[in-house]
Amino acid sequence: MTFMFIAALGVLLFLRGTGAQSVTQPDAHITVPEESPLELRCNYSYGATPYLYWYVQYPNQGLKLLLRYFSGDTVVQGIKGFKAEFSKTSFHLKKPSAHWSDSAKYFCAASDTVSGTDRRAAHKPPEML
Repeated sequence: MTFMFIAALGVLLFLRGTGAQSVTQPDAHITVPEESPLELRCNYSYGATPYLYWYVQYPNQGLKLLLRYFSGDTVVQGIKGFKAEFSKTSFHLKKPSAHWSDSAKYFCAASDTVSGTDRRAAHKPPEML
């Protein structure tokens, strides 16, 4: 059985609104068997509904936007079979069948604004140290 290593690294983007604001990913690293369900947890705390993002970084590559949430549906479809489920405190990333090619670093991020007036714009998290 082949196992893959997934790194889930939280990114905190400061939110400008009032109240407690944070983004956490409780699982720093997970290992799952190939073709098993994958879930990466992301919890956030914010007084209003923020803009939520999942980014992926494959080995030797830059960050890539996987999916984003602005408002509306509670399930957001992303690329490569990923989806995220939105609630008032969480934005968990899921995939029904993980594959070796999914081995990467995953980043959850939140913001209270979108750059400019275009709701399709996406924030890129700051470079990780």
